[in-house]
Amino acid sequence: MPHALIVDDNNPTLDGLSTLVAAEGFTVSAVSTIERAHVELAEQTPDVVVLDLNLPDGSGMTLLDAVACLEGPAVVLITGHASVDTAIEALRRGVTDYLVKPIDVQRLRKILGDICKTTGLASEIRDLKAAQRTSGRFGAIVGISEAIQRACELIARVAPSGASVLISGESGTGKDVVAKIIHDLSRRRLGPYVPVNCSSISPTLIESELFGHERGSFTGADRRHKGYFERASRGTLFLDEVTEMPLELQAKLLRVLETGSFVRLGGEEPLSVDVRIVAASNRSVPEAIEKGRLREDLYYRLKVFQLNLPTLRERAEDVPLLAQWFLDEFTNVEGRRKTLSQESLNLLRAYAWPGNVRELRNVVYSAYILSGDTIEAHSLPPEVRSPVSPGDVKPVVDSDSLTLKVGMPIAEAERRLIMATLEQCNGNKSKTAELLRVSLKTLYNRLASYRSEEEEEEEESEAESSAVLVNDSSMPK
Repeated sequence: MPHALIVDDNNPTLDGLSTLVAAEGFTVSAVSTIERAHVELAEQTPDVVVLDLNLPDGSGMTLLDAVACLEGPAVVLITGHASVDTAIEALRRGVTDYLVKPIDVQRLRKILGDICKTTGLASEIRDLKAAQRTSGRFGAIVGISEAIQRACELIARVAPSGASVLISGESGTGKDVVAKIIHDLSRRRLGPYVPVNCSSISPTLIESELFGHERGSFTGADRRHKGYFERASRGTLFLDEVTEMPLELQAKLLRVLETGSFVRLGGEEPLSVDVRIVAASNRSVPEAIEKGRLREDLYYRLKVFQLNLPTLRERAEDVPLLAQWFLDEFTNVEGRRKTLSQESLNLLRAYAWPGNVRELRNVVYSAYILSGDTIEAHSLPPEVRSPVSPGDVKPVVDSDSLTLKVGMPIAEAERRLIMATLEQCNGNKSKTAELLRVSLKTLYNRLASYRSEEEEEEEESEAESSAVLVNDSSMPK
């Protein structure tokens, strides 16, 4: 039987909550102070903590760190003095839901019902973290790099909460995959997951698609239509490419998020909605706001929790794992097992992947089709395998510019830019990383890989020189 810890200093409220929570199938411990709550947490890990914000010995927020260390309990925060800032801070810190007194009993029952249905969620998340450490897999996310492990840690923290999430990252980094994982690891996992690509819907139809319409609301509306919000009830609505949504519709979306209700196109009665929003954009969000493509107030409402996904060039050590993952996928579909040669793996890892994971998948699939049992370098696309000659780059023109030949592979262009910037910064790596807008660790990894390549070239050159000397010594005088 699931267990609940209730913390509230108002005795009538404490008694009423205890009765309600017990009626939903929980065993209950009820205390009135943070100090007593710590004692209860040490004795038994609850499945849910129903926590008052204002307590005699401090703010209920101070208990959240102790609860987070247990990696299990859901937290329902209750307050009689609501504020937007407090609600956002609570959701960012992993609170499952935020209720205002007087408590909406039906909503609390729904929350408790969802918790009962997902009591194994915490252990599932722990198993996923362990699997990533051992095999490099976190569900459908593959990788062992520090960048992807950090992203997965954030996913694990935010998924069980009720917070809206804004995912940003370049095209092909897997924003849709992450959104689905957030749903699958949430307490809404038994509800629907409804993905919507805002850029693929006509501006004249998107309002009807999102909010639905009544019969006769416009020409051709011969029946009532349920929109995506209604279809996602008690689940998750994923708004991909949210910056492509028309501005007037962004204003309506903001009202829905603030009021929890909407009106169908052509309708009059407001409909309540219980949906978690996960949004994504491959644009720079600050740039989208500056250019008027995204309302700033909507941005702040969506980014209760913001998650930035790393590019594939920032996690080059994950390329072999991902390539093998895709090979296994194609083997299961096509029925023929193939392997990548070491030369192919080296080329894949050295490439800069402007299309990120999506491009890698397509490249591996193309090579799989073209190759025999072993995927050799000649089966890879020209842009991945093309050698770079010294004439492909011109000298630095002046102190702050670099001219590159059109058609140069991106990996080599990136290398030239990094080395030129490092020289411009007089070897200061911190300043170089800042100018290039990459992490210092990423810069160190790039420089280390360049040194490894140079050492390999020197060894090959020495081997060739030795071979020439041997051949010369054997020639007749």
